[in-house]
Amino acid sequence: MGRKWNNIKMKKAATDKARSQSYTKVLREIYMAVKNSGNDDPDSNFALKIALVKGREFNVPRDNIDKAIKKAMGQDGAQIEEINYEGYGLDGVALFIETATDNPTRTVSNIRSYFNKHGGSIGTPGCLQFVFERKATFTIKEENLKGLSTDDLMMELIDFNIDDVELEEGFVTVKGPVESYGDIYKKLEEMKIKVEDSGLERLPLNTKEITKESYDKLQKLIDVLEGDDDVSKVYHNLEWNDAFAE
Repeated sequence: MGRKWNNIKMKKAATDKARSQSYTKVLREIYMAVKNSGNDDPDSNFALKIALVKGREFNVPRDNIDKAIKKAMGQDGAQIEEINYEGYGLDGVALFIETATDNPTRTVSNIRSYFNKHGGSIGTPGCLQFVFERKATFTIKEENLKGLSTDDLMMELIDFNIDDVELEEGFVTVKGPVESYGDIYKKLEEMKIKVEDSGLERLPLNTKEITKESYDKLQKLIDVLEGDDDVSKVYHNLEWNDAFAE
């Protein structure tokens, strides 16, 4: 599962930045990181710390970031809700959509129309509870391990109940419990290991094989979902096939 998920994650990384990470989405990530914890200090709120790093990567103006933080602390503006949607695309591929919205009616209407237009269907809440599991994930360039092997890294992180450490195509992926996210990140910082990407991800417990023709159609649904400003992340259990890239 880890290898398949990592393939999907890394193959989509370049397009995800251009397509999925707009100003609006980064600001909403900052907002939710503060709202969920009630903490606007990035030194102790690791979700906020990561969101602020993304803000710098996408050159989000500091004034906009400050407004998002103030809004999350109840000091300004309309409130944003996190709402998840679960459904199926072509050939039974499971799709889990995380959203952050100030207008749930608009969001559900848009999500439903995307599924209807592209041959999918929205399911009931919880219908994918046995398809995905939520994990803390960290992606590290192998060269940034400074000579450590994956076994060495596993031992360094063993106190945090790490599930797995995998190396593939020059990248190391660490997976662990959601509740250990901040502790793992802090430990990697103490070890002076640079993390390329991290977060709380929904990883598929099983994957679905489909044809190239079905993949092309399914990708259109994923693209339009990821292009919606209210959508934070889209997860699927598609089994990656190198033929899809041809």
